[in-house]
Amino acid sequence: MSNEQPDTPLLTRREGAVLVLSINNPRARNALSPELYAALTQALQEAAGDDGVGAIVLTGEGDHFCAGGDLRRLATRRTQTPFERRVHMEQLNTTVRALRRCPKPVIAAIEGAAAGAGVSVALACDMLVAASDSRFSVAYVKVGLIPDGGVTSFLAESLSRPAMAELCLTGNIVSGERMHQLGVVNRSVEPGQALAQAIELAAQLASGPATTMAHIKHLCNTARQNTLDEQIELESSYMVEAQGGDEALEGITAFMEKRKPVYRSQ
Repeated sequence: MSNEQPDTPLLTRREGAVLVLSINNPRARNALSPELYAALTQALQEAAGDDGVGAIVLTGEGDHFCAGGDLRRLATRRTQTPFERRVHMEQLNTTVRALRRCPKPVIAAIEGAAAGAGVSVALACDMLVAASDSRFSVAYVKVGLIPDGGVTSFLAESLSRPAMAELCLTGNIVSGERMHQLGVVNRSVEPGQALAQAIELAAQLASGPATTMAHIKHLCNTARQNTLDEQIELESSYMVEAQGGDEALEGITAFMEKRKPVYRSQ
């Protein structure tokens, strides 16, 4: 994929096998839009079929990750029918599902604010690297709205019910450092270093076995809703497949030969 023009809602660039996607609406703190939903969903679909992409980093241009939905747009929904409102909601939901279902690892690099649906988008990624002074806010309650985009499901993966209830019922701002302490953020880094650290982590993942990691990502996504028997069955089916695959052959051979495995052509 090549870089887009500056006025596009999503900027793209390559760092080796890492695809960097950047929300490009800095004047509105990277507020979400229908154009962004379409561009991000398409970029993820293209990356899924691109053997040259091993991992993806999602970030925001300027000083913020994503301020969530544009309140001016949301204010116009009052005059729409419930069906029309639901159509708009599905644009966000489609993007969130695309992030979770993309077979490539996706890492969010967060500086500044991640608010409202911006938190949903961040948590839909597989891992989060956040500046210690970044600011998370599930802010819907402050404007009389309901958390959406799967954010309550994502928060429940990491937080106790009381901790999730506090975030959602107060809408209070929580620092990236605190989210790291709570187990929501993987790595809390110095301000200004989130993108660089996320790319470094993504590069590590991008050198790994692609099919194996896609299966592991799926296992991580299904672990909480599957019964033990269902999860064991899924693990077993993937393991049987892996044992006969080229990635296991290379990995085991490299281990025996005391060298680093090479899973993708250089």
